Amino acid sequence: MACFSLGWAMSLCIWIIIVVAVVTIIRAVVPWLLGLMGGVPAPVVTIINVVLWAIVAIAVVYIIFGLIGCLMGGGSVGLLPPLPHR
Repeated sequence: MACFSLGWAMSLCIWIIIVVAVVTIIRAVVPWLLGLMGGVPAPVVTIINVVLWAIVAIAVVYIIFGLIGCLMGGGSVGLLPPLPHR
């Protein structure tokens, strides 16, 4: 699958949907679980949110560098499929 093809765009959209769904589920479940444990201080919830969004930001940077690799013709860096060589 070549970069910027229809299949590639579909794969990227699926990954975006999965990441958003996982983040939403974690953000909904973590406060409930922490409440069951007898009330955890607010900084713990903040730290969990920061770590969660840091993981999302790293994934976004990884995708951006994959896009740059596709644009430069050298192929992508892992997550996105490389360009076929002729």
